[in-house]
Amino acid sequence: MSSNSSGAVVLLSGGLDSTTCLYEALEEYGYPKVKKPPILAISFHYSQKHIIELKKSKLITNRLGIRHVVQKLDPGFFLGSSLTEKKIKVRKNAKSLLTGEEKEIPNTYVPGRNILFLSFAISLAEGHGYDSVYIGVNALDYSGYPDCRPEFIRAYQSMVNLGTKTGVTGEHSIQIKTPLLTMSKKEIIQRALELQVPLKDTHSCYDPVRGKPCGKCDSCLLRNKGFAELGMTDPSLD
Repeated sequence: MSSNSSGAVVLLSGGLDSTTCLYEALEEYGYPKVKKPPILAISFHYSQKHIIELKKSKLITNRLGIRHVVQKLDPGFFLGSSLTEKKIKVRKNAKSLLTGEEKEIPNTYVPGRNILFLSFAISLAEGHGYDSVYIGVNALDYSGYPDCRPEFIRAYQSMVNLGTKTGVTGEHSIQIKTPLLTMSKKEIIQRALELQVPLKDTHSCYDPVRGKPCGKCDSCLLRNKGFAELGMTDPSLD
């Protein structure tokens, strides 16, 4: 652990990207040499269709002995998304996603999700005296989400610097860390393997069927593409 590091809050969904971010934070803060690394994971229950992700995230943090907060949000939040409303079907087999021709914001976009999630994480970080917040946003394998872009993160970082006591007084600056921002899914999987992330226990599917990945939603397509490019089979499908 570096001498000027105090701790991190990690936004954890239980998916490939966020779990890899958790392991990036663990590496930075000295795990496993540090028995109790100063890391706090936060997940959200927002009546999402892929609620199984919370079970996966708990499995991962329990195994690591990492503190984990699950924040439940009222079902009135995040309306208008196929991830939260039964009447809206999750889009499938979006060829534009794989060809890099994505031009529309898909219906899996959740209104203001990262804006709100980051606010909770920043509050936790400042309250605990931590200096980092990890989020697994990715802009290269672009899924059309405006809150996963570098310009969004830069703008949010400016807001944090201006809107927190630690930012204004200069006690320490809470940094939003996005280690996967410019990586392809293939590169993320490679990094996950280096960090020994338990890929088998991660869940990325937006519309699981009896707990199993549908294989056709945007998240499944990108995940499958990454493993295929490495000549691997996704261990979570075993």
